[in-house]
Amino acid sequence: GLNFIDLMVRQGNIDNPPKTPLVPGFECSGIVETLGDSVKGFEIGDRVMAFVNYNAWAEVVCTPVEFVYKIPDDMSFSEAAAFPMNFVTAYMMLFEVANLREGMSVLVHSAGGGVGQAVAQLCSTIPNVTVFGTASSFKHEAIKNSVTHLFDRNADYVQEVKRISTDGVDIVLDCLCGENTGKGLSLLKPLGTYILYGSSNMVTGETKSFFSFAKSWWQVEKVNPIKLYEENKVIAGFSLLNLLFKQNRGGLIKGVMDKLLNLYNNKKIKPVVDSLWALEEVKEAMQRIHDRGNIGKLILDVEKAPTPLMANDSTETSEAGEEEEDHEGDNENKERMPFIQ
Repeated sequence: GLNFIDLMVRQGNIDNPPKTPLVPGFECSGIVETLGDSVKGFEIGDRVMAFVNYNAWAEVVCTPVEFVYKIPDDMSFSEAAAFPMNFVTAYMMLFEVANLREGMSVLVHSAGGGVGQAVAQLCSTIPNVTVFGTASSFKHEAIKNSVTHLFDRNADYVQEVKRISTDGVDIVLDCLCGENTGKGLSLLKPLGTYILYGSSNMVTGETKSFFSFAKSWWQVEKVNPIKLYEENKVIAGFSLLNLLFKQNRGGLIKGVMDKLLNLYNNKKIKPVVDSLWALEEVKEAMQRIHDRGNIGKLILDVEKAPTPLMANDSTETSEAGEEEEDHEGDNENKERMPFIQ
């Protein structure tokens, strides 16, 4: 699975980034090839999905058994690689942190992404939950049925939400950070919960920009505990990777996975796969996430051959959004057309 956190790792926008060289990736699916001496509950040949503390983007992966789960018979390998990070993150935030119940309302950013689609599906398992979502306008047609109210990511969504719900919302799920922190807190109803689970606004261009990082950090609302007390609001953070690999909550996550797989088997939820990419195409796959072009999850498939470069691709969009002419003989920057699932 390819996640936005992988872009942050690449740029070093995380605490204590690992030293290079390293193999990125935190989730995968595949077939068990060998077992440790004390491993029980699995056999060679089992179809499994797993969390991995780095090294998931590889042909062979080794991870402790507590992070491994069997794949349901009717779930494909690409769906399985799209399942753990997105659905566990969405479930934990909605039900373990925010205590989602019937009749509540939720605002989720990047509603067309992997976590956003998982949030929308899980909200649909609870009666009368209203989901407000922000997404790029070109995604609206594809995802309009998954959320109750959909807004353009560049629009003034605060006023749009308040126009529909004058009191605001019960839960805000923020993967953007920056100025959206203050906006999210302003939209919370009394006893509402704001959860920060990412900071994609910190990732800008090809390389880490201290100026962009500082600008996004400066825009973050400075939280006053007395104000939280007076307004009866809850502010929280959630990091699945820290919960798994630093805080040793693998047992808790296994219980959540059991509940999620039960929902999958009952056809209540289903991972949305945007596209499959060869390992050699990781640059283009990362660019698709960076540009917010995906609807659902991008998957790196070790068995997929690279897609031929498009022969008619003559222009390329620069980081500033301006078209640059493609230099003759320069195949490095030509766009690949991925296999859309």
